[in-house]
Order: sequence, then C-alpha cells, then structure tokens
Amino acid sequence: MNQAVVLFDQDHQNHIELLAQRFEVIKKLDSLSNKHAAKNKIEVKGPRFVLQFLSGKLSLLDRSLPKIKPIFVDFAEGKNAHRSQFGGGISQPVAKAVGLNKQRSLHIFDATAGMGADSFVFASVGAKVTLCEQHPVVHALLEDGLQRASLNAQAHKITQNMTLLPWGENKNSLTFLESTETMFDVIFFDPMFPARQKSAAVKKEMTIFHDLVGEDQNEDRFLDVALQKVKFRVVVKRPKLAEHYANKTPSFIQEGKSGRFDLYTINKIA
Repeated sequence: MNQAVVLFDQDHQNHIELLAQRFEVIKKLDSLSNKHAAKNKIEVKGPRFVLQFLSGKLSLLDRSLPKIKPIFVDFAEGKNAHRSQFGGGISQPVAKAVGLNKQRSLHIFDATAGMGADSFVFASVGAKVTLCEQHPVVHALLEDGLQRASLNAQAHKITQNMTLLPWGENKNSLTFLESTETMFDVIFFDPMFPARQKSAAVKKEMTIFHDLVGEDQNEDRFLDVALQKVKFRVVVKRPKLAEHYANKTPSFIQEGKSGRFDLYTINKIA
C-alpha cells in the first residue's frame, strides 16, 4: 500500500511502535500517491512516504522525489535557530500580524502548527503558544523536534513556551476550539492552499505537504468558532492574490512580500 510507514529502528523501537498506531488513519495517502505517480510518470513500488530515524531525527522521505532531502523539524540548528537570532524579532511581519510588536506576553493558539516555524517565532519573542497539528505524520515530526529541542539549552529557552496538543485529543483545531474553555489572546491560522501549478516559486517541500496533508475541509465553520474564542484578533495567513478566507472580509490587511495577513479584530492590543 502506498501510505506512510515507519521503518523499524532498534534504537527507537518504543517510539516507533507508538507512532505506527497513529498511521492507521492515513488512508487517503493511497489515492494521493497513485495520482502523483501517474501525473509525474513515476513508478513507485511500495509506500511513497516513509518515516525513518536518520541521525537521531524522525524524518519524512518521499520516495517519488529521491533528490529531495529528508524533511524533519529542528529548532536547535538550521533555519529556525538562525531566524530566532537574526530574523528581526518583533519586526518580522508574522510577529507584527499577531500583535507581538505591541505586547510580547500574548497567549497565541496556532491552529495549523505544521512544522512549528511560525510558533517558534512567536515563542522566541516572549509569547506563550499552544499548537495544534491534525495530521499524524506532521504531528509526529513536530513532536520529535520539540523533544530534541529540550536537550539544547538555547532552543529550550524558546520551546518551553510552546505546548503541542497531544495526538488523539481533539485531533483538529476546530474540535479543540469548540470544546475548550480557554480564551486565547490571538488565534493564528495558515490554511493549506491549493498548490500553484508550473511555478518555480513552489518549493518541492511544499509540494510534498500539499500531497500529504490536503486542503482545508472546515473553511465554513472555523473562522466563526475562532472569533468566539479570542480576545483580540484572528490572523489568517494568505497568498497575496488569494480570496479572503471563507469569503469573509477582514478588519485589516497586512501586506507582505510574498503573501499577506488578514486580521479579524475583536479588541485592540494595548
């Protein structure tokens, strides 16, 4: 079957057995993998997506794109570490969008945590962040990255402000918001957008995630629920020319170089 699998590694046997239980829910990968292979005239025997521990890091490999490096989450080194030190802090567009230039101690709910990059920016400037990731493979990668960050003093100073909701409890952000009594200061949302075709601007890594995760299925309900569970604003990250999320006009639009942030405000951040 062409679905995500875990390759057994004796050094991580217990971890792998726990992860394997989650992947029973990944049934849609079969058809996605077949469509991708047929469209790109690639013959992939066995699973397209593979999870494996490489150099101690849980990594995702796409066997239909063998030239692409394994994908993993790392907060101690690489892009995230560099961005936390030299990215500009509260002057970064995403930090401004959620209001961290006005108040650093915000409690932010990242409804689509993904690989945790935006949440890491929020936490690096002082915010408390609750993260939700509904896809079991992406959740596993993020969970592993956070666990390894706890072993690095510099990274842990930041990631200790990041709380990833456990897998299996309110598996998506909509059900979590509907059930929680918490009122967040800000809710940040970066919905998966249909991939642009034949564009060099689309990175191969993003192509993999589009195939793996798919598109947002809760567009009609999420924004309405989010606005009931936030004190200050809901921020939706969008491609520059995309329509407004759920066709709802935002209170304010913050333009960026390659995208924009649509802000739905309830109260001003002092």
